[in-house]
Amino acid sequence: TAYFHLVFLFHWGHLQKLLFSVELTLLGINILCLQLAPKQKIRIKLRSYWVPLIEDSCKQIIEAAKTTNAKTMGPVPLPTKKRIYCVLNSPHVHKDSRFHFEIRTHQRLIDIMYPTAQTIDSLMQLQLPAGVDVEVKL
Repeated sequence: TAYFHLVFLFHWGHLQKLLFSVELTLLGINILCLQLAPKQKIRIKLRSYWVPLIEDSCKQIIEAAKTTNAKTMGPVPLPTKKRIYCVLNSPHVHKDSRFHFEIRTHQRLIDIMYPTAQTIDSLMQLQLPAGVDVEVKL
């Protein structure tokens, strides 16, 4: 018997896709499977104390993804976290005199939709600066 496999993708809601696999035979049309396709997304979260470092890293990641024709979303600036440390100025008394030090952690979020094996290879070969923390979720 001669048969053909057709695959149709429909958007259902915002993130879900409906995957139909239809087998055409001489006797008629049989629906083989009806299943939800999994989400294909790489979420990259970058953290740094210095803004130019994190912006340069975002550009490198986006360029690497665009060369493999993957769709990118971002960089999305997330809220900056500010940690303040209070230290006494004098060694013994005079608690009214203090120093305040702060550390600001800047964050960016990049989503890469529908990555291929070439996209993952190009991301693995990137040389990002030492002052950038990278967190990758699949």
